[in-house]
This record gives sequence, structure tokens and C-alpha cells, in this order.
Amino acid sequence: MLTRNSVTWGFLLLALAAALLAHNYQQPVWKEQSYLYETFTDDTGRLMYRNKGDVLPVDNIVAYQDSPLRQANLDTLQGEPEVKKQWVQKDDGQVMMLQADFHYGMWSLLPAFVTIALCLICREPIVALFAGIVTGAFMIGQFDITDKVLIPSLATPSAAGILILYLWLLGGLTGIWAKTGAAQAFAQSMTRHFVRGPRSAKLVTWLLGVIFFQGGTISTVLVGTTVRPIADKAGVSHEELSYVVDSTASPIAAIMAFNAWPAYVQAFLFVPGVAFLATEADRIAFFFDSIPFSFYAILAVFGTLLMSLNIFTFSGRRLRQAHQRAASTGQLDAPTARPMSSGELHKVKVPEHYRASLWEFVLPLFVLLGIAVGTFVVLGTPKVNWAFGTALLLAASIALVKGMTLEQLLDGFGDGLKSVVVASIVLMLAVTIGGISKYIGGGLYMVDLLGESVPFWALPVILQLITMVIAFSTGTSWGTYAIAFPLAMPLAWVIAQDQQLANPELYMAVCFATVLNGSVYGDQCSPISDSTILSAMTTGCDLMDHVKSQLFPAGLAAGAAAILWTLATFLAQ
Repeated sequence: MLTRNSVTWGFLLLALAAALLAHNYQQPVWKEQSYLYETFTDDTGRLMYRNKGDVLPVDNIVAYQDSPLRQANLDTLQGEPEVKKQWVQKDDGQVMMLQADFHYGMWSLLPAFVTIALCLICREPIVALFAGIVTGAFMIGQFDITDKVLIPSLATPSAAGILILYLWLLGGLTGIWAKTGAAQAFAQSMTRHFVRGPRSAKLVTWLLGVIFFQGGTISTVLVGTTVRPIADKAGVSHEELSYVVDSTASPIAAIMAFNAWPAYVQAFLFVPGVAFLATEADRIAFFFDSIPFSFYAILAVFGTLLMSLNIFTFSGRRLRQAHQRAASTGQLDAPTARPMSSGELHKVKVPEHYRASLWEFVLPLFVLLGIAVGTFVVLGTPKVNWAFGTALLLAASIALVKGMTLEQLLDGFGDGLKSVVVASIVLMLAVTIGGISKYIGGGLYMVDLLGESVPFWALPVILQLITMVIAFSTGTSWGTYAIAFPLAMPLAWVIAQDQQLANPELYMAVCFATVLNGSVYGDQCSPISDSTILSAMTTGCDLMDHVKSQLFPAGLAAGAAAILWTLATFLAQ
């Protein structure tokens, strides 16, 4: 009889064998990618461009027809191109950067497929992610996994940011709150004054998710950290809580887009010859004009509100069972659950002489939110590290002033680190597998499958499905945007012109919304997404229990959105 371990090992060996076959026999397929940056002339007359806040020179411009990175030249290429990036100028004077990217055909999906499959088979995210990393490394012929794959990936600013924020700052802050009893005091106060049971606790969670509309990891960390002590006290199952936290993160950011999303996304929306996408201001306005078509995000947020009101009509069997289990037995997790945060934060270890106050929770929380929102308003981007670092120092200072010894404080800080160390490892491995999937062209291959000869009414749903798969496989919506938008928007314009649609702008708005929302769905439901992992971690839920329980309501919202997008395309006729 096959056991789970034998299936896991058998599947892994087959995956590694397939990766070696792909490395030896599959040639890369090179694809031309064009990127339009904001260019300007400086005081010396030199052409410059802006990229991620940096101002850099535009050097060595060549005519587009002469570029070796033009698709016609890449199609006849033997081996690798001499250059991978090049500035070019088209006949109409437009300057853009060409880049040669590649994929390995269907083999490009192998690392992501292995990761997702093993997550479902063995329920061990670390094993699944590491297996996906090894599979991807074998595909590109890199067998020194430690020195050539893991260390370069983990020695990046993004990985360092994960380590500092989610391990030291988040773990340390929650550990100190547990040691001082501040979290319990806050939960008791909220329970007395606002929360009357599981329903009101979930409504508070939903409302905070709407208020913290920055989206992604910012929202999940802030909401999850704030509401867990309240929800645990009220008896809300961790599956329900993590679903509310996750489903009011990126979905609400897509429809309340007063955040960093429009500024990031607009850079991928330029289509030559399309007047309403000509300037950055035009593209940001196009983003906001398309919000009414964000059907998935609207339905996801509304469906989460219904579940918060204990209306489980559209929530699925798993969430209903989790609700019934918590109500009848008081068990917040399933019997087989392995929560991502350990029990350190839930053991009462407050020193006998110490008297906790809810203000020890509220003041650092207000400082945290004030810095995060304030830096977004002033600087255009929320400085989350500053916010959590200041809140951590304030919580520690209050504890020391009230009489807690330094040894006791560090003991609580250490317990907090222990509670999130596994999740931090998962997050860093997720960064690595995402980088490998992008490098071998997994998303590029999925988009490359789509031809131009499709009915106009079918394109939005096709784009939705492709971006859902890309984001689910790579665990990132923003990475999916960078891959899909530069290809989807020109394709939508070509189809609108070829099939002579009367309102091409509306049609492109619908196609834009499908890419935006399909990516949000895939990211939200992926077990290797940082927001999914953080939703489970901050609410104390088993990762795969969270993933499985939200698949049905999210899938239902995505299916309904697909129907609405298809119907909306006929308005463009």
C-alpha cells in the first residue's frame, strides 16, 4: 500500500529526472520584450530615464530594425543573443528598451508544478518549496544548490527585508505583547466593549481589512496581528479568520486603489498608438476608470462580508465545518492542523508582579499604523520597517519603565522569534522559487500560448485563466503584472481593431481588469504566496487548511466574475 512518504519520494524523483531531461534536450525559446520608461533630457542634454526611483542614462541607442533582440532576429538565433538588453529607437522616434527573455516551453512550468503538487501531497511547504527550487536549478544546469542558488537569492534586499520585518520586528513585537500580557488585555477590553461573539469579531476583522487598503503583505500583517487576540477570545476558527484577513488584502487594494498599485501597474500599460494610454497620468486615470470592472475583487470582498455575518451560502463546506467545530467544541484549529506560528505566543508567561494594560497594545499599534499610513501619504510608499521597528521599541520601553526586567523582556522577544521562524523560512524559499520560475520563463510561456485569432468576447476570460495560473504558480501578483500586462494590453488593442469594436477603450478596460483580478486571485490562493503565508502565520492557521478552505469561495467569485467580464465585452461592440 502506498504511503504519503512513498508518493512524495516517487514524485520528487520523477520531477528531478524530468528536470534533467529538460536541461539536456530542451532548447530555450527566445522572445522579444519591450519596455517603455519615462525618458527626459537633463541639463547637459543627455537622455535619461527613471527606473524604480533611480535616474539612469540612456546609452548606445540603435535603430529597432538593426537590433539583434528584434523577434525576427531572435527567431533565427543559434545559441544565446550577444546582448540581453538594448535601447532602441523606432521609426516614429519612440525610444524603448528591448530585452531578450526565454522560456523552455511547457517545461518552464515544472518547478511551479512540483511545488504546488507537493504542497498538496505532503502538506509540508518547506519540503515542497525546496523541491521546486532543486527542480528549477537542475533545469538550468545548476547543481550547487547552496552556494549558487540559495545564497545568492537569500542575499538580496528582498530576502533581508523578509528576515528583518517578519522575523525580528513582527516576531519580536508579538512576543513582547505576549510577555507583557498586552495582547490579552486588549482582547479582553475589545471583548467587553465591541465584540459580543464570533460574528462581531469577524466584522471587526473585515472592517480593519477595508481600512488597511494598502494590500498584500502590509494589510495581512497589520490586520492579522491586530485581530487575532480578539478573534481567539471570541472563538473564531482560524480558517475563517485567515480567510477574512487574506480576502480583504489584495482584493480591497484593487478597488480602493489609493495606494502604490496604480503607480506600479501603469508602467506596464503603454501601447504604441493608443492615445488614452500615452502618458503616465493617462494610464493612472485608466486604472481608476477600470475599477468598476474589478468584478472578482468586488465579489471577494462582499463574499467575505457575508461570511463575517455568518451567512455561509457562498463560503463552502470547509469554512462551514470550521465554524461549526469552533462553535461546538471551542477548537480553533482542525485536529490534524499544524499552525504556522508555534504556541509560544499563546502561553501566559506574564511575570507575577507585572500588571498589563491595554494601552501597551494600543499605543504601539497606533504608532505602527500612523507611521505606515503617514509615510505613504508623505513619501508615496509606506515604510513598514520603520513602523514595526518604532512600535517594537515603544512596546519594549513601556515594559521596562513599568518594571519588567531586561532578561524577562528578552525572553518574550525570543519566544516571538521562535513563533515565526518557520514562516520566515517559508517566505524566503518562496522568494527563491518565484525568482527561478521567472528566470526560466514560466509566466512568459503561459502568455505565449495565446494567439491573436480568438473571439473578442473570449479574450478576457483567457487572460483571467492565464494570470490565475501564473500567479498561483509563482505566488506573486505584482510579478505577474510585469509579465502579463506588456503582452495582454497590445493584444487586446489588436483584437479590438481587427474585429472593429465600437468602444476599444471599454474593451481594454475589461481586459485590464481581468489581468489585475486574475493575478490577485492566483496570488491570494497560492500556497507559496507571501500574503497567503502571512495570513496563515499571523492568524495561527495551518497553511494548507487556509489554502483549501478559501479555494471554494474565491473560485466561486472568480467564476461569477468570468461571466460578468464576458457579458461586459459586448458593451464594446
